[in-house]
Amino acid sequence: MANIRFLIRRPEDEQPQAIYVSYRFGRNEKLLYALPLKTEAIFWDAERQRVKSSKYCPYTDEVNAAIASISAKMETFMTDSAREGRVVTKDRLKDLLDSHFGKGQADSADFHQFFEAYINECDTRMNGRRGGQNITYKTKREYARTYEYIQQYEKKNRVLLDFADIDQGLLTSFVGFLQSLNLSTNTIWHKVVAIRSVMKAAVERGLTDNERWRYYKNAKEETEAVALTEDELEKIRTCDLSFNPHLAEIRDLFLLGCWTGLRFSDVIRLRPEHIQGDFIVIQQQKTNNYVTIPIHPVFREIWERYDGIPLTISNQKFNDHIKEVCKEAGICDSVLKSITKGGKKITTKYEKWQLVSSHTGRRSFATNLYKSGFPSISIMQITGHKTEAAFLKYIKVTPQEHAKLLMKHWNGTK
Repeated sequence: MANIRFLIRRPEDEQPQAIYVSYRFGRNEKLLYALPLKTEAIFWDAERQRVKSSKYCPYTDEVNAAIASISAKMETFMTDSAREGRVVTKDRLKDLLDSHFGKGQADSADFHQFFEAYINECDTRMNGRRGGQNITYKTKREYARTYEYIQQYEKKNRVLLDFADIDQGLLTSFVGFLQSLNLSTNTIWHKVVAIRSVMKAAVERGLTDNERWRYYKNAKEETEAVALTEDELEKIRTCDLSFNPHLAEIRDLFLLGCWTGLRFSDVIRLRPEHIQGDFIVIQQQKTNNYVTIPIHPVFREIWERYDGIPLTISNQKFNDHIKEVCKEAGICDSVLKSITKGGKKITTKYEKWQLVSSHTGRRSFATNLYKSGFPSISIMQITGHKTEAAFLKYIKVTPQEHAKLLMKHWNGTK
């Protein structure tokens, strides 16, 4: 339908921006509606009104499918309205799009209706702490899972919760219920955070004056993640994976993260424009902060060999395959990992490759630089950590390695 157009408003802007749909009513009136979809201008095809296909753009299919769905819904609405003799107005079309994206549903009066509406709002709600980016699918999924557990709790205890019931006692009881399901301390922590977010929104919108839930002390456990040494990274780099070219690409993508300290979400966004001489300059997706990173020889060799990143892949699939890579490379040291589940601490023995994930690259980068004696404050400028306390919790250095660093310092001052 010719009157329906999809566009971006700032084609010169390098940052991700909203995609709009417009519909013209005659010559003088037009609806311009911001969709909960974003793209970078470099990936936008103004003629096709779609995101371009590019190995540097991981969301092409997802966004284009959403645009096609919206277009089809609007066309069906126009066709049905014409058949039924109803006039299509700007307000009616806006109401259709609002309904499609779950807007206008947040004033529901009871706890359950509001919780469900709050989950639906994730498709359109912006995250102020991340530069106005949309709420992630992972966050929406966390709210949905929390709501499922609330319903299970209600069924077991034969209660129906409302805003006034959410207080310290209720949250304590709810945590006990989750422990009975053998959930870990950190999984439970996320569920309580989700409930607090929903209650905070309900208070702000005047649906309840209950703030007793604020006094509950949520518990979180420090994770025992692994970092790879430079020797282990070299074993991974030189491992013969010629029998499986796909695993070789996974390995090379992982090494890009290991020698830049970038999060996985930023590594797969790397494009030639981010390479400025001997440095990488990129705006981090999670924090919106710009970082400048010197290019390591391993990074340069991989980048030039592939003329960019080796492949685009989801984080989940990458995490499955990088374990295979590390197993092939012989990253098999024994590692003890403790986790609290069901209120009890459980210690399990693993081979190190079993604990490697996409984030291991970033942690290894920071840890290896710190162990080399490179100043923490300089590493933080690259990784984006705001405080040294947070940085020191992040890296993985044993007491013996700290002692060696002190000895190295003493020897260096003589």
